Amino acid sequence: MVHACGVDFGTSNSTVGVMRGAAAHLLPLEQDKQTLPSAVFFNADEDQVSYGRAALAGYLSGDEGRLMRSMKSLLGTPLIEGQTEVQGRALPFRALLSQFIHELRQRAERASGQSLTHAVFGRPVHFIDDDSKADQLAQDTLADIARAAGFQEVLFQFEPIAAALDYEAGITKEELVLVADIGGGTSDFSLIRLSPEAAKREDRSQDILANAGVHLGGTDFDKTLSLAHLMPMLGYGGQLANGNAIPSAYYFNLATWHTINLAYTQKVWRELQDVARDLAAGPDKQAFARLLQLVEYRDGHWLAIQAEHSKIALSEQENLQLALDRLKLPQETSAPALNLSREGFDLSTLTLCNQIAAAVGTVIQQAGVRPEQVDTVYFTGGASGVHGLRRHIHALVPQARAVEGDLFGSIGAGLARQAQQHFG
Repeated sequence: MVHACGVDFGTSNSTVGVMRGAAAHLLPLEQDKQTLPSAVFFNADEDQVSYGRAALAGYLSGDEGRLMRSMKSLLGTPLIEGQTEVQGRALPFRALLSQFIHELRQRAERASGQSLTHAVFGRPVHFIDDDSKADQLAQDTLADIARAAGFQEVLFQFEPIAAALDYEAGITKEELVLVADIGGGTSDFSLIRLSPEAAKREDRSQDILANAGVHLGGTDFDKTLSLAHLMPMLGYGGQLANGNAIPSAYYFNLATWHTINLAYTQKVWRELQDVARDLAAGPDKQAFARLLQLVEYRDGHWLAIQAEHSKIALSEQENLQLALDRLKLPQETSAPALNLSREGFDLSTLTLCNQIAAAVGTVIQQAGVRPEQVDTVYFTGGASGVHGLRRHIHALVPQARAVEGDLFGSIGAGLARQAQQHFG
């Protein structure tokens, strides 16, 4: 018997779905939680490996080790062929991804009580923008990694199409739906005609009017917020004594999830010491001292988590005061704090919102429909809750009703339906 599942290996979170009768179910992957954060922590103190929330908790507790997150962002880039050092050993990034997906599969098998040998994996519309060869290479690489993790047969479906299939299971009439899937690393849009009758067909190619996407997502909002509001507290934008700008590469690496660990090499530490000597006494030198402390204690992921949490909070509230206790210098009497506003966040991410929203215009144009013909905008993906981005998208189809799906689960559920249709 073929035991099939749908796997949503996400930049920030991952899910596995299976069919039980006519209903799609997401399997509990970490205690009773249906999502497993895509994170791995190699605990040097205890020589153990943890995953998901346990990985984040281990890192934040202060245990010595290496945290890896946003691993999906390596696909399609030269970094995927590289390696990192973990507990004194070289770990190829391919092996890291395979290790995580193997753990994901094992947890799903324990939760379902059966072996899972066949899978439909979700994939973004574009792993890599404007490079079809690199995009195909990214999919082939993920297929190889999934097979190395134990899956015998692997197929792929666009993530927004999978979300559409999950939404379709609950509608009673035909709708022209714009699926807006804003994940951690990509933003994908599909215009698809859905109906209860069409749901019975395995081949849906005639119903898919257009797809478009960009390699921008929730982690880019984290990065932009960090560079605009957090990194200046560490000296970003400051000047050396000779009037030149403090090199920005260190800040960009620390603001980008999958490059944070590049800031921890001995070479970078020596460079940072040289920069510190080139700073005149004053606010920039004090701010740079915070950067040195952050790198010394390897708190880069902690700072990135503060940016992520702030992004989420500002989608729900207008203002936020952020306490940054780990940035407190020994000579300071209190930890620095930062006041953030939704208005300021929206302003700093305006270019990002415009770039992502442009893909909506592309998909409507490619489909040859008028904006007023779109019945529904179906939002899914964890980053689709960003207030300013939703406003930009809805402005392009103002007459469509906005529907929010399961932001973290609709893709996995739709992939499970696709797996049942294909594998039986």
